[in-house]
Amino acid sequence: MAIVVNLDVVMAKRKMSLNELSEKVGLTLSNLSILKTGKAKAIRFSTLETICIVLDCQPGDILEYVKDKKTTTTR
Repeated sequence: MAIVVNLDVVMAKRKMSLNELSEKVGLTLSNLSILKTGKAKAIRFSTLETICIVLDCQPGDILEYVKDKKTTTTR
């Protein structure tokens, strides 16, 4: 099970660079890069909200839950 970050896909659809998003959202390039590459362990709702406002999208456009076919355990 994993949460996949599709920020790069949404940015490409909006033709927005990481630099431009960084300026509009108010996050450093390094923090946005960590999020974009899926290496982030968490994201604040306020940050997600700002990204959604800037990119004119829904949180589900950026974050996607992918179920691992091999494991069916629940928490």
